[in-house]
Amino acid sequence: MSLADKAKNAMQDAKGKVKESTGKAKGDEELEAEGKGDQAEASFKNAGEKAKDAIDDVKDGFKS
Repeated sequence: MSLADKAKNAMQDAKGKVKESTGKAKGDEELEAEGKGDQAEASFKNAGEKAKDAIDDVKDGFKS
């Protein structure tokens, strides 16, 4: 996974946490849900990037 992708996903996760906590504090269920969604999307992207890395590792193993 590239460093830029890791940074983007971390920022999206952090943004989601802020939205979620702000939504909880304000009693805004929609904002809270949006924050949880942002966090879930960041986690999904991280999983995809990790899968790509695993495939690349397998390919590199065959090249050796």
